[in-house]
Amino acid sequence: MAVQSARIVFTPTDRQEVSAAITDILASGVLTLGPFTRQFEDAFAAAHDCSHAVATSSGTAALEILLRSHDVVGRDVIVPANTFYATAAAVLGAGARPVFADIDAATLALSPGTLDEALTPDTAAAVLVHIGGTISPHAGKLRSMCADRGIALIEDAAHAHGSTFGGQFAGSFGAAAAFSFYPTKVVTCGEGGMILTESAPLAQEARIYRDQGKGSFGANHHVRRGYAWRMSELHAAAGLVHLRRMREAIARRREVAARYDAGLARLDVLQPLGEPAGCRGNVYKYIAMLAPGVDRDWFKEQLATGYQVRLSGEVYDLPLHQQPVFAEYAAGVRLPVAEQMCASHVCLPVHSDMRDDEVDEVLDAVAAVAAQAGASARERTCASR
Repeated sequence: MAVQSARIVFTPTDRQEVSAAITDILASGVLTLGPFTRQFEDAFAAAHDCSHAVATSSGTAALEILLRSHDVVGRDVIVPANTFYATAAAVLGAGARPVFADIDAATLALSPGTLDEALTPDTAAAVLVHIGGTISPHAGKLRSMCADRGIALIEDAAHAHGSTFGGQFAGSFGAAAAFSFYPTKVVTCGEGGMILTESAPLAQEARIYRDQGKGSFGANHHVRRGYAWRMSELHAAAGLVHLRRMREAIARRREVAARYDAGLARLDVLQPLGEPAGCRGNVYKYIAMLAPGVDRDWFKEQLATGYQVRLSGEVYDLPLHQQPVFAEYAAGVRLPVAEQMCASHVCLPVHSDMRDDEVDEVLDAVAAVAAQAGASARERTCASR
């Protein structure tokens, strides 16, 4: 039986509710910035104990809006090297320069040391990315460091719906946070994003930016250089329904992670990245480090072709400072921890409704491939004697 890298879960009941909502929306003629968007914003804010939420067309849009709202034009924004392209693209879209920083090997996030090393005299903001849904235990220290220097700390929480550290939700550690609803996310509506913030003025600024920079929805009066970053009512309706499954989805994903942890403890080929004390992540990704000498491409190919187990995408396989599109911002940059971590990890499949037998099938396949890797290593050792 094949195990997919990811699976999008809308139950039959969910699909019926979304379908009924879409019928109502189409009949009403209110297709954007209507009641479903407001309901989704209110529900998402409540689910994260936050005062204000602003729905957008994507997580990238949400992040760019936040950066624009913090006046980063012509200045530097610190970005961890192992995040997705969109994090740095949002920096450029906001008119700033990305400065790539190394990461903490335990969390794949910025640390106080790597932030300090990346600071420039013209730093305007830093982006804390919650990779795989894990919130760094350094988040509070990072916020203090930024506050002391007059720098905005923005959370890229695209992976972190419902994740907490010390009981605090993702979205509560910086000035504001950007979430994504891309199809693979724990909460999805197909496409879309969300801004969370405790600042009412910042939330209002975000609403202006998302709607072509208009001072009010119905007026041809533009006060910011905004864009078409609105979420449609159709997407909001789907997101509102899917959000109700967030807690049970996270609970199941954490059960899957615990089963993986126990199974991998008997094997030498993969070492789980683990979760910091005090963190309760949503397990958007289950990250594990390959044993030294195991080629990732070979490992993934053996799982896929031999056992029909397809791994989900890395986080990420090529760091941003080595991406050709960012070459002018990274000349001569070496970030050894990010480079090593990007090159040597995999992400095992995790679904919000994953069955125990599917988890066991993945573990059996990993064990079989690990045995192949061990046999191959022994053959190479014998041949070299």
